[in-house]
Amino acid sequence: MMKEIFERRSVRKFVAREVEAEKLEAVLRAGMAAPSAGNQRPWEFYIVRDREKLEALSTLSRYAGPVAAAPLAIVTVCDPEGKRFAEVAATDMAACTENLWLGAVSVGLGTVWIGVYPYEERVNLSNQILGIPAGKYVFSILPLGYPAEERTAEDRFDPARIHEL
Repeated sequence: MMKEIFERRSVRKFVAREVEAEKLEAVLRAGMAAPSAGNQRPWEFYIVRDREKLEALSTLSRYAGPVAAAPLAIVTVCDPEGKRFAEVAATDMAACTENLWLGAVSVGLGTVWIGVYPYEERVNLSNQILGIPAGKYVFSILPLGYPAEERTAEDRFDPARIHEL
């Protein structure tokens, strides 16, 4: 999966083409394979195809616009209730979101991470739009589809950020 790590780019423009069920499942399987504290797996996934809901989610922040352009969005929802390590559930959700992104790249799809948590206003609005039950919260949104543009990978390796003791 090193290839996916280095080829991953933020995709904000999508072609008008549906995502095949088997590709969506592969991406979701990647997300569910993420590590989590005590294997608590606090994630749930809402697949949003409804155009009105996608439009509404695209107004969460000035960065959320790509949600309206995608054929669907994967919304990651955290359920920390009753988890043994609830205080690190957001860390688990971050690992899950990254896995979803890499899974998308591996099957030829594109996405961009739209941050919702920890911004209270974004969490409340997205929870309201999607009807998320109390005690759970939207963590991130990944608009998903076939990229409408190709972006060149860049080498981000920076030896100045490495410190040996």
